[in-house]
Amino acid sequence: KRLLGIIGNDVLRMDRLIGDISDSSRVDAELSRTVAEPVDVQPILAVLAELHNTTRNEGEPLMETEIPDGPLVALGVEDRLVQVFRNLIGNAISFSPRDGHVWLRARSAGGDIEVVVEDEGPGIPDAKLEGIFERFYSERPRGERFGQHSGLGLSISKQIVEGLRGKISAENRRDAEGRVLGARFVMRVPKA
Repeated sequence: KRLLGIIGNDVLRMDRLIGDISDSSRVDAELSRTVAEPVDVQPILAVLAELHNTTRNEGEPLMETEIPDGPLVALGVEDRLVQVFRNLIGNAISFSPRDGHVWLRARSAGGDIEVVVEDEGPGIPDAKLEGIFERFYSERPRGERFGQHSGLGLSISKQIVEGLRGKISAENRRDAEGRVLGARFVMRVPKA
């Protein structure tokens, strides 16, 4: 039974990896053929935050939002933007301490729509701030079982954002003394 359990976990891990590799391969081709359309990200972000807060398990972080009431219309592909948002939010949740907070902010910023996701986790090693967007990079929280993630989520997110003529970056949140308070991901895509 123990061996079958190990094999079962390996099959699930390999299935997730193959699915993510396949998705990564399709992103560029799909975005080159798809016409970007106006997408109001305000209701999408509001629903994702509400969904997390109403279904979160005990100890999972509370998501706080700063999202304007009015429309935030980006030029993009709705399904792929949702994929990026879910990935950034999922990472922030997984790295947050028990009973922590995740912040989801969105705003109009010049010719772009900016979405920011912040957490209270351990932050990102300074030498890895660019490397975390590389394929198969994985810096997982302590205690998380091996194989839960493929290391492709942030790479795919970067592919999507850049395919939509946007930018995505990572940095550490710091206090006045320079101590790391958590991670911050900033995504910008053009307005419609």
